[in-house]
This record gives sequence, structure tokens and C-alpha cells, in this order.
Amino acid sequence: APKAPVASSAAPAGARPVWMRKDQPHTQKQFVFEKPSEVERRVPEAAVIDKPGVHELSQGPTGMSRIHLVPGFIDSEQADWMFEQLLQDIPWGQRTHVRQEVSFEEPRLTSWYGELPYTYSRITMQPNPNWHPVLSMLRERVEEFSGYTFNSLLCNLYRNEKDTVIASLSFGATRTFEMRKKPSPEENGDYTYVERRRIPLGHGTLLVMEGATQEDWQHRVPKEYHSRDARINLTFRMIYPESGGVWK
Repeated sequence: APKAPVASSAAPAGARPVWMRKDQPHTQKQFVFEKPSEVERRVPEAAVIDKPGVHELSQGPTGMSRIHLVPGFIDSEQADWMFEQLLQDIPWGQRTHVRQEVSFEEPRLTSWYGELPYTYSRITMQPNPNWHPVLSMLRERVEEFSGYTFNSLLCNLYRNEKDTVIASLSFGATRTFEMRKKPSPEENGDYTYVERRRIPLGHGTLLVMEGATQEDWQHRVPKEYHSRDARINLTFRMIYPESGGVWK
């Protein structure tokens, strides 16, 4: 029987492969350089913390930064008479600062309680072991609630307008407590894009700052230029002697 023809893919003798033929159209791709678009950095809005409970702020090499917010830690009626007692009985004093050979008085009044002296802003407050009875009672309540021990107290009166724990107790007018995270080394001290928090501190509110909060975050109560009622803030602390007998 005759054999069926066999299909062959072989090119005719002398013919060039398709990929070598000059008559084939040559597609040429043109390279176009596109400059990468710049990532727009937005300044983050400050997150408001006004709900009671423990709030974790950040986790970093130094540890967890967290706060415990307790509105109404002192009920309103008790807070009223405590405020009046502290306003009248605390030996308030006004500190004088010197900057570039110009002296000026701090607008707030302060008072210090504790067995050790305390230095901040290059001014030393001398030891004062004679705690006011209301302050002693408040210290006991704060220690019992937080589980921490405090041996010192800085009192601040605003008349108007390395793992450290600080318990802050507020009386009187509500003010906004602001926090901002310290920038990373790559930011070269630029605070533009750091995380921020805003915390309203009302009458009788307790705020406990613990973990790495003091090391990794800055805090302040900013000035307000409209009329405000008086406010007292008590910050309970634990002060330790430095090596060499120098107190900090």
C-alpha cells in the first residue's frame, strides 16, 4: 500500500530560519524613563483619648508606652471640697527663671512634697516631708488603685487663663493634656510627622503614665488665652537618689 505523505517542518534547502530573515518586521520597544512619584507625607491628626481604661500608645526598643485614664476617680462632690482645701492650705510659691540674663516669674504656682529635693528646669525644690492630710489620703488611694508606690508629689496651681511611673490627678477646670511621640533618629529631631494624642482631664480625673511613656513621649498642657477657671494638678512620683550622693 502506498505510504501516506509525511508532513515536514524542515525549511527548503538554502532557506534561512524565520528569526534570521531580514524581511521580517522588527518591533522596537522604546524605553521611557519615568521619575518615581514622591510619596506625600501628611501630618497625622492628634487622636483623642477620652474613654476610660488602659490605652497602649506605642511599642519600641525601650518597651511599651501606655496610659490608664480614670475619669471620675474622685467623685465631683469630694473633688469640690478637696479643691478648696488644697487651694487654701498648700504653701504655694512662684518660681523665678533666668534666661539670657533676663529673669521672669513662672505663671503657675507650685509646691513640692517629699523627703528628697527635686530639680527641674535648673531650679531645685527643697525637701518637704510635711504632707497635707488631704494629699496623704490621695496618695494612699492612688497607690492602692495603681499598685505603684510614690514618695513625692509636685503640686501645680494654674490660677487662670528610666522606666518611670507618674500618676496625675486633676481638680477644677478641664484642660487638654497633649502628648507627642519623640521622633526616630532618622527624623533628625523633626516633630512634624510624629504621633500625637489629646486627652481631656476633667475634675477628679486620674491619669497614670507608665512603661516607656516618659522616655518615648513628651507631654504638656498648652496655654489657653481665653478665660479659664482655676485648676490644680497633682503629679505623684517616685524619686531616687543618683549615684555619688547627688539627688535628682
